[in-house]
Amino acid sequence: MAILKIARLGHPVLLQWSEAVADPTAADMRRLVTDMVETLQDIGGLGLAAPQIHVSLRLFICRTAVGGHTALFNPEIQPIGDEFEEAWEGCLSIPGLRGVVQRPARIAFRGQDIAGTWIEGEAAGMAARVMQHEHDHLEGVLYPMRMTDLSRLGFVEELARFNPPKPVEHERQKP
Repeated sequence: MAILKIARLGHPVLLQWSEAVADPTAADMRRLVTDMVETLQDIGGLGLAAPQIHVSLRLFICRTAVGGHTALFNPEIQPIGDEFEEAWEGCLSIPGLRGVVQRPARIAFRGQDIAGTWIEGEAAGMAARVMQHEHDHLEGVLYPMRMTDLSRLGFVEELARFNPPKPVEHERQKP
């Protein structure tokens, strides 16, 4: 097991479309997931995508509500409905900054687990947001690219100092 180095904003791996994982059950994939979980636990994040640790593969992990972690290989995500939510997001690859991002409130997801079995489900709230954020990494998209108002981007210390109001969650048609 190892704690892996996080790629930061400006590294080209974060702007690339990731390659599909041919065999999620391979020993090197199990080792990669173990290292990603250990890295995420060490840094204290909610999710981590393979490109963030310099591996351009379609894989991300997310912390679960019960304190475990789940890995999703070759994930597909689709919005459900027309409801969108705004919330502050941060990223391990963009340390120290937060920004307001609008995302679909509910999603359907499909992907392979560590055993190679195709799983599918739905997610809402924070789980949906984290999955969408990590999925964006697999397509070379960072959260500032999704922002529509850069005046709502700032350093964590400054945002805390001036206590900005929380974004209002509302229903809105996709632009």
